[in-house]
Amino acid sequence: AISDLSLNDDILQSERITHSIKLIEPNNPFQAVQEACELMNQGILALVSSTGCATANALQSLTDAMHIPHLFIQRNGDGTPRAECQLNPSPDGERYTLAARPPVHLNDVMITLVSELRWHKFIVFYDSEYDVRGLRGFLDQASRMGLDMSLQQVDRNVTKVFSTLFSTMRMEELNRYRDTLRRAILLLSPRTAQVFIHQAVETNLASKDSHWVYANEEVSDTEIMELVHSALGRMTVIRQIFPLWRDTNIRCMRNNHRISSLLCDPQEGYLQSLEVSSLYLYDSVLMLANAFYRKLEDRKWHSMASLNCMRKSTKPWNGGWSMLDTIQKGRISGLTGLMDFRSNGANSHVQFEILGTSYSETFGKDVKRLATWDSDRGLNGSLRENRAEHGMQGITLKVVTLLEEPFVMVAENILGQPKRYKGFSIDVLDALAKILGFKYEMYQVADGKYGSPQANGSWNGLIGELMGKRADVAISAITITPDRENVVDFSKRYLDYSVGILMTKTEERLNIFSLLAPFDLAVWACIAAAIPVVGVMVFLLRRIQSVCSQNPPGPHQPASVTTSFQSAIWIVYGAFVQQGGESFMSSMALRIAMGSWWLFTLIVCSSYTANLAAYLTVSRMDNAVQTFQDLSKQTELSYGTVRDSAVFEYFRVKGTNPLEQDSTFAELWRTINKNQGQDNSVTSPAEGIRKVSDTVLFDHLKARVVAAENSALPSQE
Repeated sequence: AISDLSLNDDILQSERITHSIKLIEPNNPFQAVQEACELMNQGILALVSSTGCATANALQSLTDAMHIPHLFIQRNGDGTPRAECQLNPSPDGERYTLAARPPVHLNDVMITLVSELRWHKFIVFYDSEYDVRGLRGFLDQASRMGLDMSLQQVDRNVTKVFSTLFSTMRMEELNRYRDTLRRAILLLSPRTAQVFIHQAVETNLASKDSHWVYANEEVSDTEIMELVHSALGRMTVIRQIFPLWRDTNIRCMRNNHRISSLLCDPQEGYLQSLEVSSLYLYDSVLMLANAFYRKLEDRKWHSMASLNCMRKSTKPWNGGWSMLDTIQKGRISGLTGLMDFRSNGANSHVQFEILGTSYSETFGKDVKRLATWDSDRGLNGSLRENRAEHGMQGITLKVVTLLEEPFVMVAENILGQPKRYKGFSIDVLDALAKILGFKYEMYQVADGKYGSPQANGSWNGLIGELMGKRADVAISAITITPDRENVVDFSKRYLDYSVGILMTKTEERLNIFSLLAPFDLAVWACIAAAIPVVGVMVFLLRRIQSVCSQNPPGPHQPASVTTSFQSAIWIVYGAFVQQGGESFMSSMALRIAMGSWWLFTLIVCSSYTANLAAYLTVSRMDNAVQTFQDLSKQTELSYGTVRDSAVFEYFRVKGTNPLEQDSTFAELWRTINKNQGQDNSVTSPAEGIRKVSDTVLFDHLKARVVAAENSALPSQE
């Protein structure tokens, strides 16, 4: 800027500007104040700084105290979108700091874009270095508009973000999260955004029907192309632009020779290689030169004074307010366009361009300007997607399908009439036909397959019909996979089933002898033998007691005691089943014998109760297969899935991957693919259901409408 001013006498005639440049560390306000005090001690007319917000606040306090005009250009060194700097209010209301870089208008542009695109639900990803307080205005406006918006921070380790998602979310949650990612705003640095998009595509969380908006004031053409090529779906980019300042030949001619300077011949390539803050630095110098010249012209020049920041008795510069007023009343046209400070001490002139991709033959490759936005007129252009409303009148589409209840079923047909179909997916197709005005002819795919790649590079099934242009639209319960998405376009998912195991219901067989199962037969035999043995012992002890007793019965004793063998057995059996019985044990021997028997029966009954509960529980779980691990470990049940389906391909990839540490999928794949899948796998889910009486069938259904990439219905949802 100083060099160009010396070559061009449009602003300064014979005057020259001296300058001093100080480099400071990022986020070091103390060093910045020290360097500024050293400059003020030497004598300066104005201070220009390109720093972060914390340093700017420190310099503002210093320049307000010393009455030195301060032109501040906000700088973000890491490429993260900037948030608005909140400068400190001046004590006496006289602020000497002017914001050369316009306020952050990304919030205004984003809310305009969201309204224009008619988004109702979306997610905002922001960099860990981004000051999320900068989204306050955007959040307030989105809330008033009733938009469903969520925020998520992206750490520098982007790979860790996605690995955490897959380790903490179930399949159903990941599918819902995938739907949320269809509409997203990225407030990231260009490098982080590129890694984020790449990871989303690699993990199959991004889809072709997604639309992402990348907002950053400073992003180059090269970085935009890298983002667009990495993205899978539609990409829109918001960035700041600078209409080039155009000079007349007279201003840049000296001695019949054109002056070669950035001011007279702005080179677009060179300007794009400069940071935005550097462009504003250039124009700030031009603004100061313009103010200095007008001060000299009006003969109101104030000489510079040496100011000592460390002395309390130092008086501020008496020419500071006059110089500040002259700067605020000036206006120049520089590399960033028009610059002035007539709006609350800030340069308010800013312009953005909105670039985007569209669905075309070279999808994701073409980038063009869709609209512009400036601080005076707002949006100039339209961002709404062109949708076919009634542009398909009279068109007849060929629709291929695969029968799958309850999505597509054969209806009752009239003899001689074309085959009719019904089902949930047919209702969706009829609704589309009514809205768009087309007719359709439907037929079933000949090989009865959904579609998988063949060795020669072709596809079979529904996908093959679309690839061969034999059908315009395919409708069935088909799973979206990355391989299929590479060759056809899918509509938005409207139903999702998780992977399940279908097996016959276990029949409960009643066995009258199941109560004997808790104990082994030998245990029951020993218990049966123990009862008479103990009975004989009790009988003998009572007989001995009656013989040895010589005293007549007392008033509190029974008159007679039964001493037969049958009564002894009855007493022992009653004690075993814990029901008691008649007993008279006056001798110590009988009491010891019966006490030991009671302890024995207590232990036996407790053990029987515990074993019976465990037996009944285990018997119900013997035939329960709940996980893939359970299925791979057992050998009694055979199992399979639908051949050439998404689940079949899933087990093939997992089972044949040499890097897979878990051997479960290898064992599952050996059984599923036994005899090339002819023994256990089936050709359709209906056949699998019929076969399930003696096999187990995997089934993973996702209902979809699928259209060929260049068919008559490429992007309807």
